[in-house]
Amino acid sequence: MIRLGVNIDHVATLRQARYRNHTAASAPEPDPLLAARICMGAGAHSLTVHLREDRRHIQDEDVRRIAREFSDRLNLEMAATPPMVDLALRLRPSEVCLVPENRAEVTTEGGLDVAGQEKTLLPVVQKLREAGILVSLFIDPDPRQVAASASVRAPVIELHTGKFADASPENHKTELARLEKAAQQAHQLGLQVNAGHGLRLANLPGLLRVPHLHTLNIGHSLVSHALSVGLERSVRDFLEAIAAS
Repeated sequence: MIRLGVNIDHVATLRQARYRNHTAASAPEPDPLLAARICMGAGAHSLTVHLREDRRHIQDEDVRRIAREFSDRLNLEMAATPPMVDLALRLRPSEVCLVPENRAEVTTEGGLDVAGQEKTLLPVVQKLREAGILVSLFIDPDPRQVAASASVRAPVIELHTGKFADASPENHKTELARLEKAAQQAHQLGLQVNAGHGLRLANLPGLLRVPHLHTLNIGHSLVSHALSVGLERSVRDFLEAIAAS
């Protein structure tokens, strides 16, 4: 069965819109930890948080609090920088997903250029793996990036599904074929294949034609759907959509 990982960044986005400079006494809401508990109670298999360098949504304390309860099911997205690596080594989440970071972007707009940063990424991957952390690389479905991910000894890739999610009808098959080819290549290289970005209930049936998928990490659409049906029901709707396809 394909697993569901829930990205709860946008719970923190809503909080930060009101409580960017808050004190503990103000009890800022919504609380990402409460959202994490609801998601896991509804059957999600893992949690994802992206601690950005500009701290635009998830904060260090959020990660610490969530890690205390769910370290064995926490996927920490982060840039491959020394401060972030040090933080990951202290918190010991079950998984780290290395992602590119551009402070001007609204969300992560593209995959990590592993092929162009092999010398930089190899020691980062090694250090995290030696600490017992599963390492994933967030990449575009590009043969060069898949091959480079294996070269730096990352056991997991997460395929960036943004172009598939945004594809026009005439480009849909092309983008789906790119994902299928990348997943097949990764599987042949012994890599676990995750996927995420722009996934929603409407496009899940198409995506699930991609072979060898292990985990789908979904955030914005799941949290948006929760505004209508509640967070618990939203998680279950996505689980049901995955199971039905």
